[in-house]
Amino acid sequence: MAKVLMIHPDKCTGCRNCELACSFEHERRFRPAASRVQAFTWEREGISVPMMCQQCDDAACVTVCPTGAMHNSTTTQAMIDWDADKCIRCRMCVIACPFGNARYDAATSSIFKCDNCDGSPQCAAFCPTKALEYVDDTDQIKARKKAYAAKFKDAFQEVS
Repeated sequence: MAKVLMIHPDKCTGCRNCELACSFEHERRFRPAASRVQAFTWEREGISVPMMCQQCDDAACVTVCPTGAMHNSTTTQAMIDWDADKCIRCRMCVIACPFGNARYDAATSSIFKCDNCDGSPQCAAFCPTKALEYVDDTDQIKARKKAYAAKFKDAFQEVS
């Protein structure tokens, strides 16, 4: 069965351990700017939310990619992969992502998006409050994830 990263915003403290673990896993150094997950904090409301690629079923980043560099995984069900060799760095995927979870890094000339650490997401492993969990992708969990994603999309549109 496929697995997904489940976000529990009510458990997130904004510690940003997820960002450190992710950047270290992918960059071999602590560089939160290179993290594929970002913890956003709304201080007035007292809420923090870790955000990363939602691995959308009908992913806008895949639809707009002119070279097929951003594509549905052929090996892992329900994953969106990025192929650096095919990528022309046009950044259409960055523009198309409704959640802002595909990002371009000028320092490395690469696209950043969550790849679930190839089945062992370090953000979830190092989250002290279990605000991020790597769980089996059941219909119930998928429905909850989509509902949260829709709430975040609405919230971000209000802010921008």
